[in-house]
Amino acid sequence: RNIKKPVAIYLDGQLVSSPIVQTEIDNGKAVITGHFTVQEAKNLAKRLNEGALPVPISLVGQHFVEASLGQASLKKSIKAGAVGLGIVIIFMILYYRFLGLVASVALLIYTGIMLSIFKLSVLTPWSITFTLSGIAGFILSIGMAVDANVLIFERTKEEIRNGRSVANAIEEGFRRAWPSIRDGNYSTIITSVILIGIGTGFVNGFALILIIGVLVSMFTDIVLTKIILNFLSGEWMEKYAWLICSQRFKEKINHKE
Repeated sequence: RNIKKPVAIYLDGQLVSSPIVQTEIDNGKAVITGHFTVQEAKNLAKRLNEGALPVPISLVGQHFVEASLGQASLKKSIKAGAVGLGIVIIFMILYYRFLGLVASVALLIYTGIMLSIFKLSVLTPWSITFTLSGIAGFILSIGMAVDANVLIFERTKEEIRNGRSVANAIEEGFRRAWPSIRDGNYSTIITSVILIGIGTGFVNGFALILIIGVLVSMFTDIVLTKIILNFLSGEWMEKYAWLICSQRFKEKINHKE
C-alpha cells in the first residue's frame, strides 16, 4: 500500500533522505536510487550508517585546543633541555675540573651533531621530526653520555690514587670503563629496537632518537674525548695534577712517593 509513496528518513530530527517506494521490501534490504554524484552517495551512506548506532549519541561538552599549545609545549621542552645541559656542564667542570671541561666540550659537540642530524634528515626520505617524545629521547641520551664520562673519570681517579701517572691513568680509565659503557648502551639500543617494533608513533619517535643519541654519544665519549685528552696530555698534567683530581687524591699520591 506504500508503493509510490515517499519514506522520510530522519537523523536527530533532521531529514536525511525521502526516497519513493518503488517495490515491496520483503527481505529487509532496500536500495535508494536517484541522480547522485559519487560524493553525494558516499555522504548519504555515511549518514544512514550513523543512524544505525545501537545507542543515541548526545553532546556532553566540547573544548577547542589551539595549535599554538603544542608549539608552546615544544618550546618549553627545548628550553628545559638547554637549561639541563647547562647545569650538567657546570657540574662536570666544578667536580672533574680539567676532565670535566674536556667532557663539556665533547658534550657540546655531541649536541651539535644531534641537531645537525635533525636538520639534515629533512633532505632524506627518513625525516626526523622534533617532537616532545624526540626531545625526551634526546635529553635521556645526554644523561647517558654524561654517565659514560663519569665512569671514565672515576676509573681515572682510582688509577691516580693507585700511583699511576696522569697520562697512564687516563688511558687505563678509558680501558676499564669501556665494558660497562658498552654493555649499558647495547642494552639501551636493544630495548629501543623492541619499542620501535611494538610501539606506536609517539613511542617510536622516542626510541629512534634515543638510539641515534646513544650511538653518537659513544663516539663523542670514547673516541672524541680520548683524542682531545691525548692531544692535550703532557708533563704539565703531572705538575698541575690538582686540575685532574682533588687535593685529597693528590695528597695520597705524594704520600706514596
